[in-house]
Amino acid sequence: MSSGHGTIERRRLGRTADVRPVPGPSAKGPGPGRRRGKRLSRLLSSSLVQGALILVALVWITPLAGLLISSLRSEGDNASDGWWTALGDPSRLSLDNYGALLKDAGIAQAFGNTVLISVPTTALVVVIAALAGYAFAWLEFPGRDAIFLVVVGLLVVPVQIGLLPVAKLFGAVGLFGSIAGVVLFHVAYGLPFAIFLLRNYFAEIPREMLEAARMDGGSEWRIFSRLVLPLGRPAIASLAIFQFLWVWNDMLVALLFADSGSQPLTVALQSQMRQFGSNIGVLAPGAFLSLVVPLIVFFAFQRHFVQGVMAGSVK
Repeated sequence: MSSGHGTIERRRLGRTADVRPVPGPSAKGPGPGRRRGKRLSRLLSSSLVQGALILVALVWITPLAGLLISSLRSEGDNASDGWWTALGDPSRLSLDNYGALLKDAGIAQAFGNTVLISVPTTALVVVIAALAGYAFAWLEFPGRDAIFLVVVGLLVVPVQIGLLPVAKLFGAVGLFGSIAGVVLFHVAYGLPFAIFLLRNYFAEIPREMLEAARMDGGSEWRIFSRLVLPLGRPAIASLAIFQFLWVWNDMLVALLFADSGSQPLTVALQSQMRQFGSNIGVLAPGAFLSLVVPLIVFFAFQRHFVQGVMAGSVK
């Protein structure tokens, strides 16, 4: 009996020793977000996709190169043949058109007006939207959800609907035809999307992080400036780029609300085309000058822009 009992115990111990532990949550593989990120990385690293991206880049760069070369050629050369012929004789290219453009008082003033319109508008939209986004995401106040629904509803209102009513309002208060009027219009119509974007981004911040900051005695302003703004830098940079590009390239609003002394570069170039027809000697360098500034801004904030666009895609 004792030997049989010992044999049974040894068999039980052997079975117990052969049991393998079930892997817990920490032993699981990467989540679906990481797997999608790895698949996306492998896809982008393939030679076929890289060739397609290079082709798209060449198609996009070709008109820009043509505009640059046309701006460096004389008006007679541009009228006689295509811009690609200058590639065989680069010695005929010069900066005379840019010198004449910068000496034009109207174009120089229009360029300054564009800066005075774009920079304050972008700054006001980003600051106001960041404050409102934090309030809608993390502060409790009466009517918060209803007000946010109104803000979201304003996203579907076209700009064209408000042109005439706002023009009458600005005329009554003395803002029509001024840079301040153009700035206020762009700020008003840029805020709904900006608030919606930043509110959704700020809402993804872990609540425990904000509660820990409040338990340490941090005020709402200190939490917003020291914690939320650094974490929301990618989304804020993306918003600033979009807003700046939209205002810099706008012509419809400026064409209606700006007069001859406050018109931006887009309206000034359009007036040159209307007066002189195909005045390539003025239009080509002016258009390239209007194009190169947004490109500089985009490439300067490219890293933050990509982080803002990809935020949440691999979570």
